[in-house]
Amino acid sequence: MSEGTAKLVARDMGLAYFRPDRKDRQVTVAVKHLNMEVREGEFVCIVGPSGCGKSTFLNAITGLLPINAGELLLNGRPIKGPGPDRAQVFQAPYLLPWRNVLGNVMYGMESQRVAKAEMKERADYYINLVGLSNFAQHYPHELSGGMQQRVNLARALAINADLLLLDEPFAALDAQTREFMQEELLRIWRATKKTALFVTHQINEAVYLADRVVVFSGRPGRVREEIPIRLERPRDLRLKRSSEFLDYEEHIWGLIENEVRQGSQSVVA
Repeated sequence: MSEGTAKLVARDMGLAYFRPDRKDRQVTVAVKHLNMEVREGEFVCIVGPSGCGKSTFLNAITGLLPINAGELLLNGRPIKGPGPDRAQVFQAPYLLPWRNVLGNVMYGMESQRVAKAEMKERADYYINLVGLSNFAQHYPHELSGGMQQRVNLARALAINADLLLLDEPFAALDAQTREFMQEELLRIWRATKKTALFVTHQINEAVYLADRVVVFSGRPGRVREEIPIRLERPRDLRLKRSSEFLDYEEHIWGLIENEVRQGSQSVVA
């Protein structure tokens, strides 16, 4: 892939930090020699063993954690700190309970000093896009978990960022709602054409959503393997029962299982 087509580039990147819960000031090396790229308009999912640095890597992309080695570039420029060119969707919606749906979606734009008329127009558009146009005046406590995450997603999209970062956004949902939200996310992604980086523990979720699945090694995280997902789009949930889908899932699970076993052996040794 040529440099000009890459939205995000990590090149020989390393990230280490002090753990505040350790009195000995021991350094935790989260990722080391990490190399990967995300192309413009691509949907990439990251999976790997627990504690492998997936979410830490996302925090570095948001600019909340400084890297210690290598390069981390967005649109060809080093990431120095947080910025409006990135939007993150967390596992918990973190909605403001005193604001209704419209007010929550407008919140991110307020810090960007978007004109009031444009703010309302954008908020209405994304509220409609996530299927909540009839709930714009409802408050978070009046919404289901899935609906709250739709508000969370609409708020992130409304700031018009270049890169959408999703850190296990459906982990707290029940299984049925999670499946439905995966399908809805793909619909919204097709409509917005945003570049998306999605972290998950669920292998079948990654295969269903992604153009490419990046498998991290055990800590310190690095790219163990990248798997292009050559399944036709648009995708519906029935795809998960196909033999081709299950082959992808089995291959990725084998990689992660091997990493977990190697990690366990190194601890015993």
